[in-house]
Amino acid sequence: MALRKAWGPAIEYTVRLADGGEARALAYAPQVGTPDVGERVLLSASAVARGLGTGGYMMIVAVPDRLPVDPPPSPGHIMKARYTPMQYMVQSVDEQESPYFEILKDADSIDGMPVVVADLHSALPAIVAGIHKAEPAARIAYIQTDGAALPAWFSQAARSMTDAGHILGTITAGQAYGGELEAINIHTALLAARLVWNADVAVVTQGPGNAGTGTKWGFSGTQMGEAINAAAVLGGQPIACLRASDADPRERHRGISHHTMRVLTDVVRVNAIVSAPRFDTSDPLMAGIDADVARKMEEQLEELSDLFVIDRINTNGLVRVLENAPAPLRSMGRGLAEDPLSFIAAGVAGVSAGKRVPRKPEGSNAIG
Repeated sequence: MALRKAWGPAIEYTVRLADGGEARALAYAPQVGTPDVGERVLLSASAVARGLGTGGYMMIVAVPDRLPVDPPPSPGHIMKARYTPMQYMVQSVDEQESPYFEILKDADSIDGMPVVVADLHSALPAIVAGIHKAEPAARIAYIQTDGAALPAWFSQAARSMTDAGHILGTITAGQAYGGELEAINIHTALLAARLVWNADVAVVTQGPGNAGTGTKWGFSGTQMGEAINAAAVLGGQPIACLRASDADPRERHRGISHHTMRVLTDVVRVNAIVSAPRFDTSDPLMAGIDADVARKMEEQLEELSDLFVIDRINTNGLVRVLENAPAPLRSMGRGLAEDPLSFIAAGVAGVSAGKRVPRKPEGSNAIG
């Protein structure tokens, strides 16, 4: 076994398998300890064997010859990944032992905070880049729901953006865990973003690795609609980030994805803003968008305009912002050059949120 790299408590190794082959494997130190080079490890290999989108990792379940010591007693009694062999106890920001319990006990408003909600985790860096294009000093909280990866530790993008100060950190909601703050559900996660972290904007996505079956309702991104509803119920400004593409080979995801259309037409039950780019062919980034996809997207936006406020955002200058995004842009194996529409749609959602943040005094620090 050889150490490859680490980010936060996630540690990547090259492991030698019983058949003599090698594979990449990931350990989460808070749950299994820190394996040493040369030790035997127990692996979960089913996702890799099926070729699923786990980043190509086997998961280290245990170091059987050296189990981690019991953690010291600590406050908190909320179990996440409940009733699984890997269940993980945390202190939720909203439970009675939390130092923030009194702040959140009767809270029911996020005071107009813009909340960008996206289907895919890969949209996060582009959304953050767009927010800071419109309001460089904006304080951004990231909320990870439990529709896909449960451990926040898996996300290299969220970790690097937190370490660099682009976002305040991650709040893990529901069964997701490992964030700087833990929350029982999306409602208390949003309240914590605003009232505990004093965030100006919250961005909500699943963790990496969303699930879909190709059926009308069979996708984990339905959580997008639940988060939009929650943001409105709590007095926020929900902004839907379109999942869009002109490079996806699957017709159902070209233009605005059928996932986004299903959520917005059949799950969302509140007033919301739908951000969308203007198709300005003078912008080199937009000029390359497939004309048939652009026409399809305009028709889809016309359908959505009967239900929501459509915020059309000029993309001038966005290409430079996306090229310098705070974490690498990659979605479904494609980068900015291969699928610009995917990241443009995320970037303009960020711009739409950033322009709704009250202007801060010149020289303000986004995180301090």
